[in-house]
Amino acid sequence: MKSIALKSNNSHVLEYLQQELENLNMDNIYYSKKKFKHYNNIIIHYTGNNDELFITKLSSLLSLLIVYELEDSILNQIIYKNYFYFSISERKIILNNCFNIMVDSKEYLKQKFNILQVSFKNILTENKNIFLNGYLNFRFSKYHNFLNSIVDEAVNTFIIEKEYKEFISLIKLYVNSQKSKINIVHVIYSKNYTLILDENKEIISHSKNNFNAKFLSDISFSTNDYTLNTLLDLIPEKIYIHLIDNVIDEFVNTLNLIFEKRIINCTDCNICNLYKNIIKTDIQKK
Repeated sequence: MKSIALKSNNSHVLEYLQQELENLNMDNIYYSKKKFKHYNNIIIHYTGNNDELFITKLSSLLSLLIVYELEDSILNQIIYKNYFYFSISERKIILNNCFNIMVDSKEYLKQKFNILQVSFKNILTENKNIFLNGYLNFRFSKYHNFLNSIVDEAVNTFIIEKEYKEFISLIKLYVNSQKSKINIVHVIYSKNYTLILDENKEIISHSKNNFNAKFLSDISFSTNDYTLNTLLDLIPEKIYIHLIDNVIDEFVNTLNLIFEKRIINCTDCNICNLYKNIIKTDIQKK
């Protein structure tokens, strides 16, 4: 018979362990809960003859325990330790970024779970008494390193988003302080094609001067920089964006944020259909 005692005074951890042990799909496992001088103990007994399977099952259970019950607190500690100079609200955003990064990447989730499971397998093979908090702090360096890298990535995301918002605010102030030089422009826009027309459907050349270069230095949209620069030169009263691909991407979303009520997004007008056919014909010729 193999017995393992899991020690903790965290009520949420103990409750989670009991619930998951009740639902563990494996025969010959029994557990009891006892309180000793310093810790509450959940003692697990396995009377079967497949110790390797028992260790694997219990390692998976404990790995999920860390992820669901303790990871939030661990990430908060790392964020506060390494980035204490951010405000409370900013640290909350960074924490949310951490979870978004991991949820959006199956590879990250798999990597994290594998790190935890291997660590628990080693510990459970060598020890009968597991102090969960102590082991988590001192025996899980790979897991902590992994979370540190996630936090760093989350902070970079936060800084980029913050700079982006500051960029939008700056441009909006500029737009609202200038007089319009033209009533209407039409922006013909697709992933690989951008054209600006005036209200008479005449082509407007892209502005490539340095008038608004300061706005383009920090946030770049590649070939669309000149489209933005042209619109900032003209400050149109109304901007029709003809979405040839029927997609509002990052650049179009940025235009919407900057010019707000001046913008009308369009996907099915005469101009849209005309340029859809023109682009389709050009592609076929190539």
